[in-house]
Amino acid sequence: MTPHLVLRVVTKTLLSPIILFAFYVQFHGDFGPGGGFQAGVIFAVAIILYGLVFGLDLVMRIFTPRVVQIFMALGVVIYAGVGYVTMYMGGVFLDYDALVPHDTHHAGQHYGILFVEMGVGITVAAVMIGIFYSFAGRNIEISDEDW
Repeated sequence: MTPHLVLRVVTKTLLSPIILFAFYVQFHGDFGPGGGFQAGVIFAVAIILYGLVFGLDLVMRIFTPRVVQIFMALGVVIYAGVGYVTMYMGGVFLDYDALVPHDTHHAGQHYGILFVEMGVGITVAAVMIGIFYSFAGRNIEISDEDW
């Protein structure tokens, strides 16, 4: 892709708006369409686009396979952690009303959905990037130390 200067410039120009749109979808998901899954896919698209244009080696230096693997687990921990916190605070698993006892309906629902969707978004983005690494790097030797 080195001789394709226009493609490289356009990619660098579009990368920030794509990531910004992913954050918009992430944090607007509890008020309208969207949420963690869509935001995670959009964020992963930005990273995948960067990897397709600038090379897998460069994107793997920024998001190492180990970091991607950690984020896969981190999102699940955040999601499940919200459920366990709600149980600890006297509710059932993922009963958001238990998160803020004095204002059960609005604040608890808002914070619960926000954190659950954040966990989903992190996991989906990491899994999509991991799938891209698996398919794009099938001819590249990755040592066990990288994972």
